[in-house]
Amino acid sequence: MQDYTHYIKRYVSVGSLEVHPMEKAIVVEYEIRASIREESGGDILGEHREGQKILCVPDLSPSTDVEALARKVVKGCELISSSYLPKVVQLLYYLQNRKSSSGKAKVEKKVETGVKPQELSFFEGIELNEEAAITKLDEYVDLLYEDLQKKIRGSALILQLARKPDNLPELLHNEAALGALARVLGEDWKQSVELATIIIYIFFCFSRFSHFHEVLRDNGIVTLCMSLVEHELKRHDMWCKELHQENKAGESEPENGSLRRDKGKALRKYQEFRAEHEQLLKLSLYLLFNLAEDTGTELKMREKGIVGLLVKVLDRDDEEMLVLVVSFLEKLSIFLGKNNDMAKVDIVERLDRLVPCANEGLLNLTLHLLLNLCCDSVLRAKMVQVRLLPKLFGLLGDEKNHQILMLILCHISMDDCFKGSFVDAGCTPHLLQMLFECGEEKVEADLISICINLAVNERNAQLMCEGDRLKMLMKRALNTKDCQLMKMLRNISKHDGPTKPLFINYVGDLAAQIHADEEDEWVCDCLGTLSNLTLPDLDWELMLKEYNLLPYFEDRLQPGSAQDDFVLEVVIMIGKVSMNGACAAMLVQSGIIPALCELLAVQQKDDKFVFQIVNVFSQMVFHQDTRDFIIKDTLVPTYLIDMMLDKNVEIGTLCENTLNVIADYDVEWRRKFLTEKFCFQNREWLSVVVEPRSPTTTF
Repeated sequence: MQDYTHYIKRYVSVGSLEVHPMEKAIVVEYEIRASIREESGGDILGEHREGQKILCVPDLSPSTDVEALARKVVKGCELISSSYLPKVVQLLYYLQNRKSSSGKAKVEKKVETGVKPQELSFFEGIELNEEAAITKLDEYVDLLYEDLQKKIRGSALILQLARKPDNLPELLHNEAALGALARVLGEDWKQSVELATIIIYIFFCFSRFSHFHEVLRDNGIVTLCMSLVEHELKRHDMWCKELHQENKAGESEPENGSLRRDKGKALRKYQEFRAEHEQLLKLSLYLLFNLAEDTGTELKMREKGIVGLLVKVLDRDDEEMLVLVVSFLEKLSIFLGKNNDMAKVDIVERLDRLVPCANEGLLNLTLHLLLNLCCDSVLRAKMVQVRLLPKLFGLLGDEKNHQILMLILCHISMDDCFKGSFVDAGCTPHLLQMLFECGEEKVEADLISICINLAVNERNAQLMCEGDRLKMLMKRALNTKDCQLMKMLRNISKHDGPTKPLFINYVGDLAAQIHADEEDEWVCDCLGTLSNLTLPDLDWELMLKEYNLLPYFEDRLQPGSAQDDFVLEVVIMIGKVSMNGACAAMLVQSGIIPALCELLAVQQKDDKFVFQIVNVFSQMVFHQDTRDFIIKDTLVPTYLIDMMLDKNVEIGTLCENTLNVIADYDVEWRRKFLTEKFCFQNREWLSVVVEPRSPTTTF
């Protein structure tokens, strides 16, 4: 066979030279054309191929001779012609400057979290006289298969590389390096704290970038790190126990020199251990914190007990450690279910010592964590039990944390069982003072929300009415038409005792607000406040006449005239005034009773409406004039008999009691009522005794 190889001719052309966006490398775009030359001298196209080659430049540093390195690159790559030397020099200069200026920015370019990982100082315990080079990575990996000291040296050199973000992609591409590091950590972390710290630091460098997290998870770093943290905490507890025993022994025999020496020796050992321990623990928690960015990984950590481990660390004094741990717990507290884990490990009791604290960042993080914990009723109870309320109130002057403090207090004030704690802590007067200091400005939403919640409690309500406070509150509410402030006054007016009679002076002012020109929400709260004032000295008849309220009530009872909540308040108000005989007679004359019957038909499925309308009828039958009207001129007794069997016990009982009053004054309705009641109470017996007749059979 004839050999044609010497007839093949190749044409290589370079399309472009660029820098790699992530690595310290030059990207060469090239094109290869191969043709076969015939003996006659003509060329026939045989191959056409385009490609890309990445040239790594690992030895680039601020002190590198760029021009010499460019000549080396051109000489070593046959694709690049010598004519491209100036272009290569330019690209290398760019890479050199990018490395020094952008490396720091890349470290901070991390997914948003509660705490930004700081550049930790290189730990003590190992001194290397050599500078690591990425080109020798394989040699460093080989050291991981040697004895312990060589493993420490190899991992320390790899750490030097990992601390430079530009080297991370190259380390990632070397699968043997990550696999070997994970293996050594899993096998030897108990033998050498120094080795474990170095390798955890390497993985921490990767964890600062989200796109490396999957590789770390695949290498089992989460499980290894969790085991390491748990072991270190147990070791710390053991050392503390031993140190406590030495101190106790020394105190029992202060004259014993041997015990004093043992105590000093134990203390020095503990201090050495603690320095190594806290550095390893801090790195491990930083690493886990970064990896918890993924919710699936976070869930696995929770299942392995990360909450309990973190809460144990809250007893430490290292502020950097506390910032990390509180940030981690804040992240974990966001999702439903994790708060219960925190309640079991007494997290509130441990956070109590951090409120207040000198570190502003730590205090802010702690308050954010407490806000998340407030969503759980058990944890809210613990906050009250540890007397956190006075501490929180003492911090309200801090403008940076004012809003979050108000949110926490608002959550606590929602529980009826904790409202009285605000009185015990002396908080209620301060809240009112803050409210009055708002002047003409709108009251802060969180502040008025807390006051509304606290006004439900009688002790708080009494404090709110002391001195001129009620007068000031009512004046501000009426001047500003503040619906939220009127809601607060409405809650205060609910309580029997010394507070309710104080409202007698404001009945006219409240009644004057009930007209069509006002907003329904404002009128609704004014109606609610008036409805609460069951006072013997209150002349309801005079109020209805003076402010012409009955036409307004009748208009609002029409279906679709207003929101259901507002209409319900009108019905409740009618029920209150119908307790007065003269007012009941006015209701009959106004045509409100037929309107209530129509409303009952429309709202028959709403138990609240049904109960309040029946309550009006119940009040009307106690008065002679209105009772005759109800019995003879309306179908109310029929409605009451039908609703006597209602599934709602309260409605059924109210209907039965009303029918009993009607039966006392009307014989015919008494018979109907007793018959219906007998049939209902004996329905099972009647179903057996009274059999239906058989149809007649014809033949």
